[in-house]
Amino acid sequence: MSVSLTEPQVQARTKTVTRRLGWQMLRGGDRLTLCRKVMGRKPGEPLVRITDVEVVSIRREPLDAIEPDDVAAEGFPQMSPPEFIDFFRASHRGCTPSTDVTRIEWRYLDQHHSQEREEMQR
Repeated sequence: MSVSLTEPQVQARTKTVTRRLGWQMLRGGDRLTLCRKVMGRKPGEPLVRITDVEVVSIRREPLDAIEPDDVAAEGFPQMSPPEFIDFFRASHRGCTPSTDVTRIEWRYLDQHHSQEREEMQR
């Protein structure tokens, strides 16, 4: 999954939710590799993998159902819900505030594995 617009938030592990127009085939427990850019790469441009995540939950909801805590989970704690909606719509042509989007929540696998290792060492 491409996270080109939020790569710094993914690198910092502050992004745990994303909204997409598609991606309805996902289920809890599915694993994804978050990448800098997936589609639209030039010939020879490498696929830059950032990290692996596990889907925690997925649901469909109108874009304008987003609340402040979810804007922060998207990696934008400084934005209000209306600002986030404008940001989302700017990169998704034809999307309106009432458009149903797929809300995907994940956990970072590298954090989970490091926590498991810490617990085993205790």
